[in-house]
Amino acid sequence: MNEAAEQVEAAGSPLRAVVADNVRRIRLARGLSLRELSELTGVSKALLSQIERGVANPTIEVLSRVAAALGEDFLELARPRLTGPEVLRAEEAAEAEPSVRTLFGSWERRRFELSEGRIPPHTSSVKNAHGEGSVEYAYVVAGAITLGSQGWSVDLGAGDAVRFAAEHDHVYTTGDEPARVLTLVSFDGA
Repeated sequence: MNEAAEQVEAAGSPLRAVVADNVRRIRLARGLSLRELSELTGVSKALLSQIERGVANPTIEVLSRVAAALGEDFLELARPRLTGPEVLRAEEAAEAEPSVRTLFGSWERRRFELSEGRIPPHTSSVKNAHGEGSVEYAYVVAGAITLGSQGWSVDLGAGDAVRFAAEHDHVYTTGDEPARVLTLVSFDGA
């Protein structure tokens, strides 16, 4: 295999892993066996098994039939699910030069809510969950916080950003200083 082909193959692997995880997760949630999904789609059980293991490179037509049989949108099969927080740490930047830092990007069509939170010292925010499929993005403008949810916590300082699945209760807690936090909650369009 030449170098260009190896780069294409390496770039496709993460997407195949996402599709594999989503097809298997959704199929099991619907209570379908591979045989039943094969009957619904007309796709062989062997190919469906390869898709779920991330070793097949299925066509768009095959993935469209699988998505339809699972009652999902085609794009849902390629959407990565957050399993833990994704943290971006503050960067050192020269104050004399203007700069823009993209924290997180998304190509999804979703509803969202943008908020600014001010949290006094030694205070915890109200525990909050935003529903299945919601994603929360937070940027610490000033101060420091500890963010915790479902068995994980992360300390963030001014300039740090985080993205996490917000379908479970989560809480922001300050220490000795107050904090200002910008949050954007993105909801599934459903």
